[in-house]
Amino acid sequence: MQIARELYDQLVAQARAEAPDECCGMIAARDGRAVQVHPAENTAHSPLRYEIDGREQLRILDAIEDAGCELGAIYHSHTRTAPEPSQTDINLAFYPDALYVILGVAQEEPDVRAWRIVDGEVTQVELVVE
Repeated sequence: MQIARELYDQLVAQARAEAPDECCGMIAARDGRAVQVHPAENTAHSPLRYEIDGREQLRILDAIEDAGCELGAIYHSHTRTAPEPSQTDINLAFYPDALYVILGVAQEEPDVRAWRIVDGEVTQVELVVE
C-alpha cells in the first residue's frame, strides 16, 4: 500500500495523542493507494486493545463506499510493544481483503508496519510512504 506523507503523519499524530491508549480507525484506498484516514474512537479505552463501535464502523464503511473507495486498511497502535499482530489482532481480523496497519509508538521514532491477515496466516507487506 502507498500512503502520502500527510496521511502517514496524521496516523502517527493520532497514535501519539491517544497514548497510552491504543488508537484505531480505517483507511480508504483507491488502486492500492491510501486516500483518506477515518479515525475512530477506541471504545475499549485501553492501552492493550482496541474496539470500534459497530455503528461507527458501519458509518465509516458507508463513507468509504460512498466516496468510491475500498477499505484499504484497518489501523491501530501499539503503545508498549512492537507493531506486530498480537493473537487477539489475528483472531479479530475479519476483513481478508484489507491490510492491518499497526503503529508502534513506544519509541521516539514511530515504527509503522502493514500486515495481511487471512485465515490466521500473517504476512508483512510493504507500506510505501511518499
